[in-house]
Amino acid sequence: MREKFLDAGLPGFHDYEVVELLLTLATPQKDCKDAAKAAIKRFETLAGVLDAPVEALCEIKGIGPKNVFGIKLVPAVAERYLEKKINNTDPVSNASALFDYLYQSMAGRGRECFKVLFLDAKNRVQATEILFEGTLTAGAVYPREVVKRALEYRAASVIFAHNHPSGDPEPSSADMAITRRLIFACLSMNITVHEHLIIGDRRYYSFADAGHIASMCRQYEQELARFTANP
Repeated sequence: MREKFLDAGLPGFHDYEVVELLLTLATPQKDCKDAAKAAIKRFETLAGVLDAPVEALCEIKGIGPKNVFGIKLVPAVAERYLEKKINNTDPVSNASALFDYLYQSMAGRGRECFKVLFLDAKNRVQATEILFEGTLTAGAVYPREVVKRALEYRAASVIFAHNHPSGDPEPSSADMAITRRLIFACLSMNITVHEHLIIGDRRYYSFADAGHIASMCRQYEQELARFTANP
């Protein structure tokens, strides 16, 4: 199977054969075909197998703590690779690379997580960080923590992203409220918000494309003008 991959890549492989190959990375002398087929049957897709918890994978006959190594290694390497591709680049003008990275690192998670990309004055990514995890209600995301981290990184601008475990990226009313609060907090410190992406199942929702970022920025300017006129 290794020779087959080196000769022609993955196009000729069934999904169970990819899983089989990954299982044999740590146990090259073991026949892992039945275990690979059982994993695909239980988790339905290759992505499902790769995203499955180690404990659930080890419940399958023929998969143990040792040969699960390959299944967990590949997504981690892919995430690191895609993260390095966007570091010191301009993700604002390279939406494809940005989505590839965010999808790899956030899709398939069982819990919501909120990630921030911190950019310099030339829109180059300086750092990425998951700041909050769990159900992202308005009370679970703290704008002051986001601003604090942005100032520590000396970020000129930021990009927000979070995932919807349901797979549906449409924003909720809480998502809208969180975004507005974050934009107001960042603008008060002269930090630009370029985007907020919600990552779903092979698709995403862009607050910028939908016009919400620009609209919320205008709302901030209007409220600031009213406050300045009536201190």
